[in-house]
Amino acid sequence: MDLAVLIDYFSRYGAIAIFVIVFLEYLNLPGFPAGIIMPLSGIMAAKGNIGFFRVMMITVAAGLLGSLLLYGLGRKGGALFLKAYIRRFPKQKNALEKNLEWIRRKGCIGVFLGKLLPMIRTIVSIPAGVIKMDLWKYTVSSTCGIFLWNLVFVGAGYVLGDKVFEILHML
Repeated sequence: MDLAVLIDYFSRYGAIAIFVIVFLEYLNLPGFPAGIIMPLSGIMAAKGNIGFFRVMMITVAAGLLGSLLLYGLGRKGGALFLKAYIRRFPKQKNALEKNLEWIRRKGCIGVFLGKLLPMIRTIVSIPAGVIKMDLWKYTVSSTCGIFLWNLVFVGAGYVLGDKVFEILHML
């Protein structure tokens, strides 16, 4: 999805488009890069199309909903998926076990930190579900990580405007 399409969706559908696109991005679906979506939301807020606080609430809610869905998938079917994956890719077994153990050891801090790392932030929810991390603790640590990540990128768009894409080397 390119910038022109996102701008069109955001202009036409406003808050609904922001919510849906951020939700899909947090589901780790290809084509929805946070480095474009979040700053663009901030730019829209800076132009007065939507309030900054509202953008933050929408993006955090969408991110948390997507994360909770992946957590639920990990909790309900993650162990079966991981067993099948290990059978198919046995060389990955040690890496997967290491990552699961890291989440077990670090718990809430691991989820919080995971939400701040590109590539990891959208998939850390699955291992948290697989290990059956306490839902309340998962939700709080995810919300904090999502808020901080979104604040940096939405805030960058709000403060820097279109220049944010040059600075982030996104376009």
